[in-house]
Amino acid sequence: MFTGLVENVGEVAGVEPTESGVGLRIATTLARELTRGDSLAVNGVCLTVTVADTDAVHADVGPETLRVTTLGALTLRSLVNLERPLRADGRFGGHFVQGHVDAVGRIQDLRSDAGFHWLRVQFPPSLAAFIVQKGSIAVDGISLTVAALATDGFDVQIVPFTMEHTNLRTARPGDRVNLECDMVGKYVVRAMEAAGLTLQGRQ
Repeated sequence: MFTGLVENVGEVAGVEPTESGVGLRIATTLARELTRGDSLAVNGVCLTVTVADTDAVHADVGPETLRVTTLGALTLRSLVNLERPLRADGRFGGHFVQGHVDAVGRIQDLRSDAGFHWLRVQFPPSLAAFIVQKGSIAVDGISLTVAALATDGFDVQIVPFTMEHTNLRTARPGDRVNLECDMVGKYVVRAMEAAGLTLQGRQ
């Protein structure tokens, strides 16, 4: 379980094709605090550390993860958001993030506003029931609050600290991003479905 509070921005130092996926090497100052078998969120995707040395970690990315996330598009020197799992005795911030990407969205607009930034992200129709105004959403593993919501997109405001300390500092319109909706909303919708209900009423 993660919180969506990015600890470090790593840099992709190696991308190696494997028999069924891709092996990533990520340079990060967190490497010395990680060991083999640890979980690590990379752009919001929960991966397992296979090797950790003094300045980098290695992780394998399987074919399903490549299919449903943006990790397959990473290249050398790509910046990635990194977060270690929440400790049981840690202070909780952000929101509950599982590291299980629901869909890939696309940045439609990124504009500045008095030192802050507004980010508009387009999402696929399959996520419409799970995104609510003033609710939480993880964008590339960053816990953000939906400030405005349309039928196929949402706006979030980015504070200067988040812009400086995440990979959003290099984001551009057209970039693809990993999206994970608030898990509470997903459980509510699933419970409604199991009860034979839809958003318009009983089926």
